[in-house]
Formats: sequence, structure tokens, C-alpha cells
Amino acid sequence: MKVKMSILALVAVFAACSQEPASDEAPQMELESIATDITIYADAIAAPGRLEGDYERDAGRKPDQVLELFEFLPGQTVLDMFSGGGYYSEVIARVVGDKGRVVAHSNEAYLNFVGEEFTARHADGRLPNVEILMAENNELQLNEGEFDVIMLALSFHDLYFDNPKQGWPKIDAPKLLAELHKGLKDDGFLAIIDHYAEAGTPTESGNTVHRIDPAIVVASMEAAGFVSDLESDLLRNPDDDPGKSVFDPEIRGKTDRFIIRFRKAT
Repeated sequence: MKVKMSILALVAVFAACSQEPASDEAPQMELESIATDITIYADAIAAPGRLEGDYERDAGRKPDQVLELFEFLPGQTVLDMFSGGGYYSEVIARVVGDKGRVVAHSNEAYLNFVGEEFTARHADGRLPNVEILMAENNELQLNEGEFDVIMLALSFHDLYFDNPKQGWPKIDAPKLLAELHKGLKDDGFLAIIDHYAEAGTPTESGNTVHRIDPAIVVASMEAAGFVSDLESDLLRNPDDDPGKSVFDPEIRGKTDRFIIRFRKAT
């Protein structure tokens, strides 16, 4: 059953409950199933045993609302691309559940950047439905149609980051996006969250302030055979300065962020 229910769908449910049921238990069972479905996101972030600091990050990232908005569901197979320390890998893993699967992608540069968080996140089998995929820039290879969802959380701008001395050679962005297109199921979606750059800012912003103009994201994705079907202002922050690096202490963790979902063009 689809988790995000429209007002009309809810009206239909309650209308059905007002009619004489086939059995005394039918209406209650239907409402209980709805209540269970719409709590999976809140339960994912309220779960005990998450890493120290995760709960504090939730206030700015709103992961329960983000995952509900995108329509992450139990049983999905998800690629968390450039997963960093694995913050989203874990909450997604809790949403997709035992019948789902998360592939947490990383590379040596990201591992060096996030430090011990990645190791702690995946230690001792604490996330049994998560597997790690190590692939350096320009070496990613995916199985065709493997994933229901591909997530790029605060990392699309890294397609335009270029620092070989830090182990980050320039990415062939069209090649990478073609690989993601191949790996996504025909009815799947690609979820992007990133930091706003000023409108009209060139791709170099990914290499300087670690931001990206969403117009560049849309143009790049359309060229790769995707079309956007959802945008949200859920993570907007008008007090952010888009000219500042996202690592500036005054704004780190509180940047103005865009949310866009893409599907394969038909």
C-alpha cells in the first residue's frame, strides 16, 4: 500500500468504515494498517542505538519527512551514492526493513574525510541489511535495473569537485549519470538533496563552496535521460549565505537545501 495517502484516499477509508462492515474487525484492521505504515519514518529516527550525534542532526535534516516525501518504502533496494559517514544509509535501512536492502557506496577520499564514523556505522553487523560498495571515481559499475531508489544526499556537487592531491580526480559526470540510469529500475527514482548555490553559478561552485545551482542538476539529469517529478522547499533556509562554503562554522549543518526527485524519462 502506498504510504503517502491523499485526502481523497483517507476520506474513502473513513467512508468505508461508516458502512456496515463485512465483519466487526474489518474497519479497525484497515485503520491499524494505515497507522503502521505512516509511522515507519518516525520509528526509523526514533530507534535506539543510532550513533552519537545522529539525533542532533535530525533537526536540520528532517530525515523522516524527507524519506516520506520521496516515498521510500519497505522492501526497496536502495543505493546510497557517496554515502559519507552513513547517516542516511542507516535511516533508509530502517525504513526498507528486513526485506529491503541498502548498498552504501564510498571511496577512499570519502573514508578519509568522514574518519571513524563510517567504521562505527558498519561495525559488528549492526546494520545487517546494508552492504558496502567501494568504487573510486569513474570506476562505478552497476547491474542493470538493480535499484528501486538511488540517493545522492549532499553529494551531487561532488561530481564537479576536482582535487587529485586529495584522492579526488575529476569525475566524468555524464558517464557516472549514465551508470546510475542503467542501475535504476524503469519504475524507480533518483533522490537528490544538495546545498543551494546562487542562481547562475557555474559548476565550479562544487569545487569552491561545495554547492550547486539546482538548474545545473536538472539540466544534467535531463541530458542523462531523467525527468524531475517532485521538488520541495522542506529544507529551505533563507538565512543561509550561498556565497559561503558549506563548511563555514557559521552555517555548517544549516545550509539552504533543495530537494528534487527524478525518474527515467519515457
